[in-house]
Amino acid sequence: MDMSPQALKTYTGQQAWIGSDMADREDEWLHRWTADEIAEIEVAVEASSNQNILDITLDSFPLPSIEATLTKNKTDILHGRGFSLLRGLPVEKWSIDQTARAYWGLGVHIGMPISQNSKGHALGHVTNLNLGLSKLKTRGYQRTDHLPFHTDTADIVGLFCLKPGLSGGDSLIVSSTTIYNELVRRRPDLAKVLMEPLQRTFVSENPDDSERFVDVPLFMPKGKRMIAHYVRGHIFKAQAIPGVRPFTNAQKEALALVDNIADHPDFFLDMQFRPGDIQFLCNHTILHSRRSFKDSDDLAKRRHLLRLWLACKDGPRLPKWIIDAYDSGHAFGRQDGYYHPAIPLCVPLQAT
Repeated sequence: MDMSPQALKTYTGQQAWIGSDMADREDEWLHRWTADEIAEIEVAVEASSNQNILDITLDSFPLPSIEATLTKNKTDILHGRGFSLLRGLPVEKWSIDQTARAYWGLGVHIGMPISQNSKGHALGHVTNLNLGLSKLKTRGYQRTDHLPFHTDTADIVGLFCLKPGLSGGDSLIVSSTTIYNELVRRRPDLAKVLMEPLQRTFVSENPDDSERFVDVPLFMPKGKRMIAHYVRGHIFKAQAIPGVRPFTNAQKEALALVDNIADHPDFFLDMQFRPGDIQFLCNHTILHSRRSFKDSDDLAKRRHLLRLWLACKDGPRLPKWIIDAYDSGHAFGRQDGYYHPAIPLCVPLQAT
């Protein structure tokens, strides 16, 4: 393959959208639950009430009239525009157990939940824990500050809003395919730089293995798609590890330009979560971010989202870089989060 800057192509199709256009096409990506659909979910939740949440499967959480909607959403997420928003679940009247069951049950109709951290959490809690620790040892979902655009280590990430913050905290998403296209248009030399591997560390989740890193490009062509993988913090933290290649000036400039494009309001789509909203994103073609937010002093009223990371057998074909770095053998050749055979998966109902 000719990788000279002059030979780089751009990508068209559903993955290459811009936020200013997508904001006017809400009817394509927003589904509002009907009363009958909510009743069907509640019946499935009640039927699973004596079952361990981890053991709930697609077959044990039947959603006969909703299945077609979920299948279309999954196709749109994995092979179309890369995201959807499901609105209107009545979380204000559900217990946390009912809410977790509903979310898990919907999730297993889309993919297999995988570990999101070194504790084996297959259901995550995105909330301000006031840990008082440095950013080196905490993850963005545990704080209130601005979260830069990034991807997660799974085919799909889902966020379920239980409570918004007092102000701020908007979810921002952007097409990584569009970012790549814009790089090629402005600076094809820097686009080429980001198609070469960048070393990344996972010290925030592997404190006893702080020198472990993986080597993956930010942009990876595969078939007719451009696959992206970007966690700025992991890339920059790796620079402190002995033996990691120091950044070149071109790499620094290229990463800064990616952030600059992603942060431009013409490119990203702004979503303000309401209680009961579920957002699903394809990590291979979408970067997501969060604005900083103001939270309540009352722990019971703080911004609180539930999170799922899902591995999908029918996801897009993945580059060898990703398979070599993240295939644990547990998730049928897909990215598998922070899976470790010695750490069993769990579904905590409270944030820890």
